[in-house]
Amino acid sequence: MYTLFLIKCKECNRKTQESTDRVQDGRRPAVKRKASPEPQTPTKRARVSEVAEPSTSFQKEPKKVQNEKRKVTEDGEGPSNPAKKRKIFDHLLHQEMFSSVDSGTKSTNSPVCSTSEGDTRVNLKRKAVDPEETQRRKRAKTIENKKHDEKAAFEAKYVEESPLGEGGCGSVFAGHRKADNMPVAIKHIPKDKVYCKHKDTDGRLLSVEVAVMQKLGMTDPGSVGSSAPVSLLDWYDFQQELILVLERPMPAEDLSNYIVKNGSLEEEEAKVILKQLVDAAIHLKEKSIFHRDIKVENILIETSTDVPRVRLIDFGLSCFVKTKSRYRVFYGTSAHVPPEWLNSHSYTAGPTTVWQMGVVLFETLHNKEFKSTRFVSKRLRISNRLSQDCQDFLEQCLTHHPEQRPTLEQLQHHPWFTRNRRDI
Repeated sequence: MYTLFLIKCKECNRKTQESTDRVQDGRRPAVKRKASPEPQTPTKRARVSEVAEPSTSFQKEPKKVQNEKRKVTEDGEGPSNPAKKRKIFDHLLHQEMFSSVDSGTKSTNSPVCSTSEGDTRVNLKRKAVDPEETQRRKRAKTIENKKHDEKAAFEAKYVEESPLGEGGCGSVFAGHRKADNMPVAIKHIPKDKVYCKHKDTDGRLLSVEVAVMQKLGMTDPGSVGSSAPVSLLDWYDFQQELILVLERPMPAEDLSNYIVKNGSLEEEEAKVILKQLVDAAIHLKEKSIFHRDIKVENILIETSTDVPRVRLIDFGLSCFVKTKSRYRVFYGTSAHVPPEWLNSHSYTAGPTTVWQMGVVLFETLHNKEFKSTRFVSKRLRISNRLSQDCQDFLEQCLTHHPEQRPTLEQLQHHPWFTRNRRDI
């Protein structure tokens, strides 16, 4: 038996050496299998997705062949056999299949490497949702829902009709309230045209026009139709624009159109209008409100009675004023800037409002467009056909030096108002 074993070992070593020589020559060694007493079905390598149970192909190798191959390795003769490398790969594949079956992982048609732990982590990271993106989408959805709700509330209450006018801060449409057909003015203000803002007591940043008109409404309950400033009935935030629903006096037209239609006004009619305008400006002053853009286009004249009635509109450039506040950014009509702005680029509320009273009266009586630069350079003059009291009133309002102008309260007692004054 021992002699037979040595013979077999020598034969095995000879075959291994021949196989090594063929590999070195670039030829693929032919692997012969020993004859088996029983016919054996060749082992078929299955894809991972086709394996349901661990492979048992290694158990089908004849025991004698396994012993011979292990003997060659132990003797350390020659380089490793390529057939053995394939067997090692099959063994690793066998372990991978065992791991998949034991862990309960479902098989896929993907290559084994694509289901590695590292790749799985990468895929999970790719699928993870960015928290900031989630919050952004939630905010966008909330804003869109709010916009829809605001628009639905507006449309349920009001009907928008034909346009009334358009300016630098937005456009105005006629409309009416559904409940009682009350005429309203619907003002559309793009958010990028809201130049002045105000922080309320709750810390919310509001359009100053809304804040000012809300304050006027709160301090003058029941003022709709009774105060000089028109009343704010409702307002809505459509995200891209603000919608202000305002009282619309009927019948009425702005003072600019009133002058075009009727020509230069007589002193007595102009006096009635200016007296109401001064009273309205004092009312705003008492509420710490600076309109900043009082002009003929922003004054409505109600014509339902024989005596014209003044209504003040467009608070889009207004602000809340503090005592002795000085402004270094001009908001208003550039043609009507006070001389102090031309000289020092600063102005205050009281003297500027008095200057604007003079501008309105000048255009009302002369039917000419007023420009501060022309008046200061004496290219625009007060007509000498006016009464002396009226000329004096204009000269005091349009004094170049702000400290020399009278206050609004002093204007109330000017002789032009008090002498032969019509009872209004």
